[in-house]
Amino acid sequence: MKVLVINCGSSSLKYQLIDSDTEQLLAKGLCERIGIDGRLVYQKTGLDKETTNLPMPTHKEAIGFVLDALTNEKTGAIKELSEIGAVGHRLVHGGEKFKKSVIIDDEVIKGVEECSDLAPLHNPANLIGVNVCRELMPGVPMVGVFDTAFHQTMPPRAYMYAIPYDWYEKYKIRRYGFHGTSHSYVSQECAKFLGLDYNKSKIIVCHLGNGASISAIKNGRCVDTSMGLTPLAGLIMGTRSGDIDPAIIEFIHKKEDLSIEEIMDILNKKSGVYGLSRGLSSDFRDLDQAADAGNSYAALALEEFAYEVVKFIGEYMAILNGVDAIAFTAGIGENSAEIREYILSRLYNIGIILDKEKNNQRADGNRLISPADARVKLCVIPTNEELAICRDTVALLKK
Repeated sequence: MKVLVINCGSSSLKYQLIDSDTEQLLAKGLCERIGIDGRLVYQKTGLDKETTNLPMPTHKEAIGFVLDALTNEKTGAIKELSEIGAVGHRLVHGGEKFKKSVIIDDEVIKGVEECSDLAPLHNPANLIGVNVCRELMPGVPMVGVFDTAFHQTMPPRAYMYAIPYDWYEKYKIRRYGFHGTSHSYVSQECAKFLGLDYNKSKIIVCHLGNGASISAIKNGRCVDTSMGLTPLAGLIMGTRSGDIDPAIIEFIHKKEDLSIEEIMDILNKKSGVYGLSRGLSSDFRDLDQAADAGNSYAALALEEFAYEVVKFIGEYMAILNGVDAIAFTAGIGENSAEIREYILSRLYNIGIILDKEKNNQRADGNRLISPADARVKLCVIPTNEELAICRDTVALLKK
């Protein structure tokens, strides 16, 4: 079966076409500047990337151009749309209603709409993609895969906040966690790579990118994760603050005469390593170069980011009562040997041993960066959320 995976944002859309039988990527790309002017990026596997400026006043035109590109006579990955057996959609927030992936129908759409106040920037945009695909591809099964679903196995002691209980009952304010599709995929790949029984294992996954989160996974179930009600909580990120004292919001409101909305915008878009580096960059590669050149603010931003990761790993090792493996994934986790070394070298006295030579080697695919005989295995596992969505889509339809 060929599965089209769609990740729809407010003004952009990412897509991949995957052959689920071989798990081969057939084509990928994105649509940018939807509602402004429009740009389609398309690449069939094995061919050069194509970029075309096209009018995209709405997502309907964008998805239409994607389907046209996939069936293009010269560079298309398929001959006709009937070859697409299903569409898998990334949906950000499923609240407590959706604990696993689902086949999308009118009732599911209503449920996702009800969760939209928990993710007002994401869920409505995700649903636009769903509704357009249903319109343009009638009869093709649609599956929703939620960022929050994998973390729904957390016990109440991990997901409840110490706030008036009424707030939870009325508004479902609690820890949900995000990047769940990545955490699920990477933890399973890690267990498979190491020959562990996934259902009898203790794994910590460090999804470190511009958005970053860590999860503790025991016997195949998430028992804790760093992000919270929203993706703002937890680790320091590219532009997000991560965990802060909530009283800071009132303090800055009075000192700077800023509204709640303005402060939240700063915490989401102008904080993190960007804020710590005095606005130098939210890109960790830029910060690496600046730190090497002697920029103390860039060095502080990198050090504090890694320091926060160390704290979460130590905390989760205690929660799990030991750990079998720690897996690094996403842009920074997969590519920054320096940050991995900073993190892991500070865990030496609790049984974490890094093989520096392996850590510094550049290689594709899953790889071990600890000594082969180390008790705690350290791995780099490239994430593949699109493949995970494809797998969930096929598994649901087979049922």
